[in-house]
Amino acid sequence: MNKQLIAAAAMAVLAAGTSLNAAAQETVRLGNLKFAHYGAVSYIKEIAPKCGIKVDEKVFPKGPDVMQGILAGELDVGTTASEAAISGRANGAPIYVVAGFAKGGARLVAGKDSGIKSVKDLKGKKVGVTRGGIHEVLLDAELGQNGLTSKDVTIVYLAFADLNQALLGKNIDAMMQSEPQSSQAINKGFGVEVMKPYDTPIGEPVRTMVMTEKFYKEKRPLAEKFMRCFLEATKTFMDNKETAEKYVREVIFKNQITKEDFYDAIGNSPYAYDITAEHIQITTDTMAKYGTGKMAKPPVAKDWVKTDLLEQAKKSMNLK
Repeated sequence: MNKQLIAAAAMAVLAAGTSLNAAAQETVRLGNLKFAHYGAVSYIKEIAPKCGIKVDEKVFPKGPDVMQGILAGELDVGTTASEAAISGRANGAPIYVVAGFAKGGARLVAGKDSGIKSVKDLKGKKVGVTRGGIHEVLLDAELGQNGLTSKDVTIVYLAFADLNQALLGKNIDAMMQSEPQSSQAINKGFGVEVMKPYDTPIGEPVRTMVMTEKFYKEKRPLAEKFMRCFLEATKTFMDNKETAEKYVREVIFKNQITKEDFYDAIGNSPYAYDITAEHIQITTDTMAKYGTGKMAKPPVAKDWVKTDLLEQAKKSMNLK
């Protein structure tokens, strides 16, 4: 009988260990983009084991592609500019905005010999931008408040990865570009900064982290672990710039950007974690005003910006 009890106890311990190991291996499917200011989000997968989770990261070319991944049921969490999140929600993506992860990250850059020194100088010029991103919203807003419309310029839609080459080859006169690509264009000498487009009602755009409604509601303990891990990764990058620089340059960009590119980029797109419904609403209203992004019905920010997980995680880590 004692042997049977011992065997039963051993089986119980083994089962408990298996259960704990399975819990530790709970996987979060993350959609991300390849930019300097998305680096802390990528870093989550490196520290995920000590957070008690596993993160399966898939990198997409642009924000709307992340929304497609969510609609296809392939992702639990996605990171993107606010415009893609807003458009996605407007067109049926079952998502909540749960945090921000970077601010800024945009720059209007002109060709070295273009003679463009202000937004008004864009009239009659070819301007490159990536369709469906916050940069398109910012370009529309800047044109609008300078008495121009998209009809006064020739808009050339290109992927983020192709904009610099187009400016270098003089196929476009200027571009609304992300980071670190805009810093690279300036540091390599073929681009000059016209402005950082933060004087619109949007201000500095906040990049959004979204969760699917299903993940947020049905996998709450895992969502809480992920949020704490996100904060830990972000704080690491905010507090230790050398760690951030090394990871972004060597792991994400495979040494294709310089230290100067990285620090210039992050100077224009600092890591963050806060976001507000007010910011998302202003961005939504700006998109509606200029017709940026195809929205069946503009969503009301307070209905889908849910920062309770973030606030709970901040409290547990004594963050303000």
